[in-house]
Amino acid sequence: MDSNNNAMIAILLLLGILSFTQLELTAAQVGVCYGRNGDNLPTQQQVIDLYKSNGITRMRIYDPDQPTLQALKGSNIELILDVPKDQLQSLTDATTAANWVNTNIKAYSSDVKFKYITVGNEVEPSDGNSNYVLQAMQNIQNAINSANLQSQIKVSIAIKTDLVANTYPPDQGVFSDAAINYIRPIIKFLVSNGSPLLANVYPYFAYKDDTSIGLDYALFTKQDKNDAGYTNLFDAMLDAIYAALEKEGANNVNVVVSESGWPSAGDVGATVENAGNYYKNLISHVKGGTVKRPNGPIETYLFAMFDEDLKKESEAEKHFGVFNPDKSPKYQLSFN
Repeated sequence: MDSNNNAMIAILLLLGILSFTQLELTAAQVGVCYGRNGDNLPTQQQVIDLYKSNGITRMRIYDPDQPTLQALKGSNIELILDVPKDQLQSLTDATTAANWVNTNIKAYSSDVKFKYITVGNEVEPSDGNSNYVLQAMQNIQNAINSANLQSQIKVSIAIKTDLVANTYPPDQGVFSDAAINYIRPIIKFLVSNGSPLLANVYPYFAYKDDTSIGLDYALFTKQDKNDAGYTNLFDAMLDAIYAALEKEGANNVNVVVSESGWPSAGDVGATVENAGNYYKNLISHVKGGTVKRPNGPIETYLFAMFDEDLKKESEAEKHFGVFNPDKSPKYQLSFN
């Protein structure tokens, strides 16, 4: 935060326009994703207590797990709640969607700070479930409106960055031919409802697939700019998404980074040192903006709270936790 911003904040505090509580929330842009795909994890209440004791004020969960929602009551933790992929088809029925919202959101809305409902995580255009996403989003939105929660809760999806093509230089970013028919009506939905687009942004996987990228560029430690004006891969990936949105006329749609992380074991470049550096540097970096969107901060969710030993995609997928299952920190991080 530069001196001009500090001076403005001081003036607003003196005038009583900005409270210290608001200032704290403005600065704390980092949340952590809470996945439960492990057989050795703490109870939901213990997890919520761990968030609170570490000053983590935002959380993402991947299904409406009732014990988690119960434990979140009164915690003041802002929440992203996902609709699981296997529920998308059922939510194309308006009555089912209304019941889902009433059971999982409205019933808790006075005590739990829902922020976004993610109707599908990384649903690929080639996945049959992609046919249900837009209708499910519309039905969930209508149910949110009926519950009079539309000013508090925004409905969106979470995409993988591979829906964007021509990602370098980032200004050339465009939604791919394979993705455009899927994503275009969703973007129109986001624009009309004032919702952000959520994106899972992983420099790690880009680096793993092409180590010529340079570890320093992936870990925010590169000092000099490349020929496109970037010092880090995270900003380049994020700005390619913004460029693709602009080409769809969605200049005002904000991108929330709904996942970003680095594994500590299991594959190329996956070490405790690299992962610790990535998380520490990411937390610091997102207090600012990108080349295309210099006015930060960037709302970002670290993936993930714990190592998850039941994940099957790859060995590295089991090692993204910033805490160990015994609740001890894997790295020395400050989350705000």
